[in-house]
Amino acid sequence: MLHSVMPASRQGDGQPLSAAVSAVGLRKSYGDKVVLDGIDLRIPAGSVFALLGPNGAGKTTAVKILSTLVTADAGALHVGGHDLATNPQAVRAAIGVTGQFSAVDGLITGEENMLLMADLHHLPKQEGRRVAAELLERFDLVEAAKKPASTYSGGMKRRLDIAMTLVGNPRIIFLDEPTTGLDPRSRHNMWAIIRELVSDGVTVFLTTQYLEEADELADRIAVLNDGKIAAEGTAEELKRLIPGGHIRLRFTDPDAYASAATALREAARDDEALALSVPSDGSQRELRSILDWLDSEGIEADELTVHTPDLDDVFFALTCPANVLSQTKENVR
Repeated sequence: MLHSVMPASRQGDGQPLSAAVSAVGLRKSYGDKVVLDGIDLRIPAGSVFALLGPNGAGKTTAVKILSTLVTADAGALHVGGHDLATNPQAVRAAIGVTGQFSAVDGLITGEENMLLMADLHHLPKQEGRRVAAELLERFDLVEAAKKPASTYSGGMKRRLDIAMTLVGNPRIIFLDEPTTGLDPRSRHNMWAIIRELVSDGVTVFLTTQYLEEADELADRIAVLNDGKIAAEGTAEELKRLIPGGHIRLRFTDPDAYASAATALREAARDDEALALSVPSDGSQRELRSILDWLDSEGIEADELTVHTPDLDDVFFALTCPANVLSQTKENVR
């Protein structure tokens, strides 16, 4: 179960001081279809939070609700220090939203897209031009600024999309699958942009289907499945939920292999490769214990590697209908 929001010093209209986004008991249904079934979220300011889940899990619905585009059926929701139900306008002023489909107008130039966004934020003309120029430079779009956005590559359109989002200087940004369809180079460029935003103190709420992306960027990750949070924690905490971690010992000396295999009865044997897989949670304590045992027995392993489950394993285990972790998810903190 996700952490409930603990009492803390307050600001604005009741939001805990350190939380950029919080939701308690967030619910949303469309007819008989329950999309979000009482989820809780708490995202510290200046961090990256990733929401993972299969298609139809409710990720985009959560983003739409927290960015005021859709009304929740129930829940105590605060964004940027403001109650979303009573002060949605203040929430809109504090956030930026970039969806999985670009909001860029391809019929006008990149610069014109930026200036249009400045007008929508009611910036004075001179101020709008200054902000647009600075952001175009920051996102390496100066050379393309006078060209129609329809001529931009996918990566350039995404950079322009985020640049447009930043015109209003939001402190919280919702990125709904921002790298969908991008090539690996463009995806890595987008990761660098997200890291830069966070280093400037911006809070990023990220939804993604790329597990590597969440692993690379997120301070905390929640897995959404069937409208509920299946588990939440750091990437390392989530990986420790999944059985299958092990330490692999490989030998070139058959006698050393035989001695180790006899003593380490819990290890899985690979007689052809002269390798043993010892169940392990990957902790330093367990690794040290095995090394100490090898030294005490005078057995020398030629190769030692630590294998831990990755986020792919976590995702499939938590979102599989027959997952075996339904009783252990509350262990993640």
